[in-house]
Amino acid sequence: YGVDAKKGLYNFRPSVRPVPMVVHIQGYPGRHYCPRMATMNKPCYAAIKDLSPTKPSMIFVASRRQTRLTALDLISHAAGDENPKSFLHCDDDYIEAVAETLNDKVLRHTITFGIGLHHAGLTSRDRETVERLFLEGNIQVLIATATLAWGVNLPAHLVIVKGTEFFDGKLSRYVDYPVTDVLQMMGRAGRPQFDKEGVAVIMCEESKKTFLKKFLYEPFPVESCLGERMCETINAEVSIGTISSLSDAIGYLKWTFYARRVRLNPSYYGATSSSDEDLDDFFLKVVQDTTDKLQDHGCVLLNKTEGTDSLIGTTPLGQAASNFYLDHRTPKQMMQGSRGLTKVLAQHGDQLKEGPNLQKQTFVVGSSESIKRVESIKKFSTGHAMYTFAIAKILFEISFTHEFNELPVRHNEEELNLELSRSLPWGYDLSKVSWWMDKKNHPGKNILDIMLDPHTKCFLLLQAFIFKSKLPISDYINDMRSVVEQVPRLLAAMQFVAFDDKGSSGNFGMFSCFPLVRRIFTTGVMIDTQTSTISKNPPIKFGNFKIKKELKKGSNHHKGILEFDYNIELDKLRNMNQRKSNQGKSSGFGVTFVLGLPRGGYVLSQTSFNIPEWKKEKNWKKHVLMNFDWTTAESNSGQDQTITLRVIHEFTNGIDFELKLALKH
Repeated sequence: YGVDAKKGLYNFRPSVRPVPMVVHIQGYPGRHYCPRMATMNKPCYAAIKDLSPTKPSMIFVASRRQTRLTALDLISHAAGDENPKSFLHCDDDYIEAVAETLNDKVLRHTITFGIGLHHAGLTSRDRETVERLFLEGNIQVLIATATLAWGVNLPAHLVIVKGTEFFDGKLSRYVDYPVTDVLQMMGRAGRPQFDKEGVAVIMCEESKKTFLKKFLYEPFPVESCLGERMCETINAEVSIGTISSLSDAIGYLKWTFYARRVRLNPSYYGATSSSDEDLDDFFLKVVQDTTDKLQDHGCVLLNKTEGTDSLIGTTPLGQAASNFYLDHRTPKQMMQGSRGLTKVLAQHGDQLKEGPNLQKQTFVVGSSESIKRVESIKKFSTGHAMYTFAIAKILFEISFTHEFNELPVRHNEEELNLELSRSLPWGYDLSKVSWWMDKKNHPGKNILDIMLDPHTKCFLLLQAFIFKSKLPISDYINDMRSVVEQVPRLLAAMQFVAFDDKGSSGNFGMFSCFPLVRRIFTTGVMIDTQTSTISKNPPIKFGNFKIKKELKKGSNHHKGILEFDYNIELDKLRNMNQRKSNQGKSSGFGVTFVLGLPRGGYVLSQTSFNIPEWKKEKNWKKHVLMNFDWTTAESNSGQDQTITLRVIHEFTNGIDFELKLALKH
């Protein structure tokens, strides 16, 4: 049940390290964070001068803004001592030349005084330059955010932890660092082979001084974090079939570290006592509460059996949460968002205009029977405002899922978000692209409260990426990168969830937009900027169309089977590729086929594949097979009895097609 503290668990004081460390803990009064941080700047300067006058010193702060403010104050205090460049240990000409190569404006200024900044908002080149200067001893002081303590190995003689709190955007308040983080920061003090001892100064709020003195040297027990992700864990096990009943779930929990800690520390987890009877009741309640939450969000199905047991079965939403590593609440959000979009598309789908006709003989090859099956071929046009709205709506719904609850909205960033929203074409609430309705109002809600929402910031960052908008500060660059990296996974999850609900009207338009969104993030080109026309000598041809009607096994229902060949000239394809070079390695060129009915907007089937770009052959062919419900197709195909196949290429604009196929020959 754990390590016996008397036999195998030890806690060492800093003085017994290979490089002994002296720790000073200082308390500062003041209820408000920013004024308290400002009062610490002069003691920081004094600590460097007293404890490490010539040796490397590192200051850890909670935010990128604090790195800048602290550096500027240190320069002011040094200037007050009539030695503003006391922290610079190299020639002025050399440091000026280095400063010219830096991108960050504040860093260019501070580095010339021997003070470096290090945080995630800097470019990698700036960070590497600062690290090199600090390691070589050209600059004496490095001011960094706390994340550096777990990252780059940059030891110093003196470490100052300036404040033990950080702003939690989710809670909208300042919270304490974990003690382990404080220890990690302190651990940077003392350079092996250079120092006989290291020095750490911890500056904290006055009331926390006693707490830190006690718990920096007395270990906390290691507790389980499983309770925070219990819903996702149980759902994943139900999804893969490990758990099929409440009793299975209880048995699963009893083999976890969580169960061991509950037995040893029951009050921490909310159990009455460590007796077997109380623990059984506790685990039953935990499992019941968890499965009730999962059922409320559509992830599992519960079927009551005898006694307190119930059978548990998975659902498409539960499988989506498991397969795409989502919060258990996210799939239901995606389902509701996709239904809202399909409702709009169903209402306004009749406003769409078909693209220009193309010569069938140019694009369709094969037997005369196959060619007759294709009644017409057109360019798939996305010029209508509805497609812009649909793409914006998909990204809006993704932005407002629980996946972005932790996106930081830092102090005073609501003003920056408001400024950014005014410069973006979609705004913050889709009102700018909702062409059929008046501008939305938010009665009783302050605009700055909306801008404090991390999901609003996420939506703005996605727009800024697509439209290459200028970001207000460098901190947003890293935020945008972290948001954009999530889009492919979340888009695939939303498509998976929506396909389970494919019988709804309006889905044909929505499923045509999923590959368009992927193309936007792949190429960096928005759909309404496409101006290219399809070549008279296209690299793509279709052939050997067949549509069959078959009886489903064990059923009275019929299914339809569409078969055809997709042919492409790889040499021409590589020349047309518009993917951005920073997309990294790719498994090929993505192509999506969506089969549906414009009348009613029903989607019948969809499939995707990648064209392997490493193939050396001049031509490449893929035989495509798509199954669909015959009854739905027949009853909604109109008098002409046709279905529509959309072919969307995710790596370039201008070669998307819409083929009208005769359902019956």
